[in-house]
Amino acid sequence: MTYSAASPAFHAPVLAREVAQLLGNARHVLDCTLGGGGHALTLLMQGARVTGIDQDPAAIDAATRTLEAHARRGDFRAVRANFAELDDQPELDGATFDGILLDLGVSSHQIDEEGRGFTFRPGAPLDMRMRPEAETDAAQVLNESAEHELIRIFREYADEPRSGRLAREIVRRRATRPFRVSDDLVDAIRAVLGPRSGPAQFAPLFQAVRIAVNDELGVLQRALPALRDRLVPGGVIAVIAYHSGEDRLVKHAFAEWSSACTCPPRQPMCTCRGHALGTTVTRKPVRPSAAEAGDNPRARSALLRAWRSAA
Repeated sequence: MTYSAASPAFHAPVLAREVAQLLGNARHVLDCTLGGGGHALTLLMQGARVTGIDQDPAAIDAATRTLEAHARRGDFRAVRANFAELDDQPELDGATFDGILLDLGVSSHQIDEEGRGFTFRPGAPLDMRMRPEAETDAAQVLNESAEHELIRIFREYADEPRSGRLAREIVRRRATRPFRVSDDLVDAIRAVLGPRSGPAQFAPLFQAVRIAVNDELGVLQRALPALRDRLVPGGVIAVIAYHSGEDRLVKHAFAEWSSACTCPPRQPMCTCRGHALGTTVTRKPVRPSAAEAGDNPRARSALLRAWRSAA
């Protein structure tokens, strides 16, 4: 298979032109979500060195093949890791970067590979693990989570107003037959949302389960300050989010880092750091053009934000 920046195996890199502009002055970039190597290739082609990390071994293999020539020249290396675990990787000990990129969510390749269970296509296993060796999969979340936890998952991660009814339906059904494949969750959704429910209803609810399986918001919240501390002065971190919860975490983190004082409003004396750590580059999120959204459905919900550390 042939790979390119425009159409790598995992997915076409979302907002690639905008990412290249934001990280245009970076000489050493940490691509925290390597995927098939699309963003990494774009950055390599404009002269940056790239260290790419991903917790999915299939992504590491695909990107390594795509970027083999760059690796031979010493411009690219791949490390299998979660972006929240940089400090546990000996090869990244003490490494700093003038550009950092996160392209969150799940790749088109992962969705298309039915054995990974990221899809609601009939018969797909309820897996959804980003890291194949992880203990908790989607079936376990649905079969073992308490009703109140299922309500929280569907309410917080999918904004589903009928979260309570859906959670009760799942608990009722699993009492007689455990959830094993996508059809089991689809049937529960249709029992609550109606028999005419379709992909528009399934997608956010399956996404909510995936977020819970991989603790995606928790990982992002822990990772952001650690990644910030890996930036050299004047370095830029760019994040592409596809979920309102992800984007909210990024927006709030960038705003807090850009504030000189983070003390409560009525506190009489400043006891915080007393200075801004840097500045937000994108006052509003950058969205894909109509043309990109039309060509690449994955891009439609993308929100890109960037922040620059103080020089």
